[in-house]
Amino acid sequence: MSFFPVRFVPMLHDDPKDVIPGNHIVVEPMAEIRLVGTAHVSAKSIEDVRAAIEEFQPGLVAVELDQGRYKAMTRQAKDPTVEDVLEVKNFNQLLVQWLLSYLQRKIGMDIGVEPGAEMKAAIEEAERHGIPVEMVDRDIRVTLTRFWHSLGFIGKIKMFYALVLSIAEVDKVESIDIEKLKEEDVMDVVMDEFRKFSPNGANALINERDAYIAHNLVRLKDSNDGRILAVVGAGHLQGINRYLENPGSLPSFESLTSQPKAFPWGMVFGSLVTFLFALLLACIAFSGVGLNVLLYAFLFWVIIHGVLAAVATLAVGGHPYTVLACFGVAWMTSLNPLLHVGWIAAFVEAKVRKPPVSDFRRIYQAESIREMIRIPLFRVVLIAAVANLGSLLGTILYFIFLFPVLHVDPVTVISTGMHTMWAWLTGFVPG
Repeated sequence: MSFFPVRFVPMLHDDPKDVIPGNHIVVEPMAEIRLVGTAHVSAKSIEDVRAAIEEFQPGLVAVELDQGRYKAMTRQAKDPTVEDVLEVKNFNQLLVQWLLSYLQRKIGMDIGVEPGAEMKAAIEEAERHGIPVEMVDRDIRVTLTRFWHSLGFIGKIKMFYALVLSIAEVDKVESIDIEKLKEEDVMDVVMDEFRKFSPNGANALINERDAYIAHNLVRLKDSNDGRILAVVGAGHLQGINRYLENPGSLPSFESLTSQPKAFPWGMVFGSLVTFLFALLLACIAFSGVGLNVLLYAFLFWVIIHGVLAAVATLAVGGHPYTVLACFGVAWMTSLNPLLHVGWIAAFVEAKVRKPPVSDFRRIYQAESIREMIRIPLFRVVLIAAVANLGSLLGTILYFIFLFPVLHVDPVTVISTGMHTMWAWLTGFVPG
C-alpha cells in the first residue's frame, strides 16, 4: 500500500509500536494491573476493551486520557474564546495541533471509527458496571509544548512539510486503500518511522508519556486493593511494562511535567537581523555611494517585507484590512525581536471576522481542509502563521538580493563603509 507520507506524522494519542501480533491484552507480573493495548481508529479495539472489562472484572479502569481530553470527549469542556487563542500567541503550535487532529480524525472517518472511540467505550462500559474511572495520561498541553520545543527550528520545518504531505495523501485515499488500511497495522509503521524522523519528538510524545502513565498506575496500585485495568495505546505497552517491572527506573514525576526551558533562538535571530540591517545601512551611508542608494536600501526592506507578508495573508483568504495591516507593519516587526507581524495580523483578522466561540468545536469536526479554512477562527491562526512566514522570507531574500537590486558591489560598499566608520569613530573616541 502506498501511504508513505503519513508514516512520518505522529498521532496525538495513537502510538502503536512493537505490538505483539494477535495479542492486545498483556498481564503484568503484578497481578493487580492488566494493560489493554488499543489502536485509536480500530473497531476491534472497542470490542477488546469491552471484552477485557467483562472478563477481568476490575475494581478500577484507567484510561489514556487527561482531564482536558476527557471533558472534550464528553462535551463538558468550555470552548476557549478567540481572546484566549490570541493571548497564547503560539499560533504555529496550535496550527500543528489542529492539523494533527484532523489527520487522525480523517483516517478514523475513512475507516468508519471515531478516534478515541475505544477510550470512550472503556469509560461507558466501566460506568455501566459501576466501576470507577481514572485519567492517567499527561495534560495534552504539556505534551504538545514539550514536543514542539523538542523539534528545533529545522525539525519544525520538516514537521510542517511532512504534515502537509500526509494530509494531501490522506485526502486522496481511495476505497481500496481504506480496505488495506483496515488490515495493516499502519500506525505501527507511523511511529517506527517517526522515531527515526524525530527522536526528540518521539521522546516527548511517546517515551515520556510511558513514564507518566506508569507513575500513575504505580500510584493507583499503591492506593487500591482491587484489580486495575489500564486501557492505553498499543505503542505504550512495552514502555509501560518496563517501568512497571522496574519502578525504580522511572524518571522523577516533576521532570515529566515541567515546562521546557528552550534557548531563545527566535530572540537571538531577531536581534541579529536588526543588528545586521543597521550595520548594512551604516556601511552604505559611510561608503559614499550616495543618499539615493541608502534610501533605496531602506525602501527595499519596507517593500519586500510588506509585499510578502501581505501576499501570504491574501493567499489564505485574509480580509483586505488584514492584508493592508501586514503590508504596513511587516517592515517594523521584522526589526523588533519582541513583536511579530503574525500577532498583528491575527488581531486585525479577529476584530474584523469576529469568530464565534463555536468555531473551536467546528474546527475539530471539519471533514476537509477546505472546510477548516472557511472557519473564521482557523483562518485567524493560519493567517498569523503565514504572515510570519512571509516576513521571514522577506528577511532572507533582502540580504540575498539587496546589492543586485542596488547595482553596487557589496565588497566595495561594505569594506569602504566599515573603514570610513572606523576612522570616524576613532576620531571621537580617545586612545
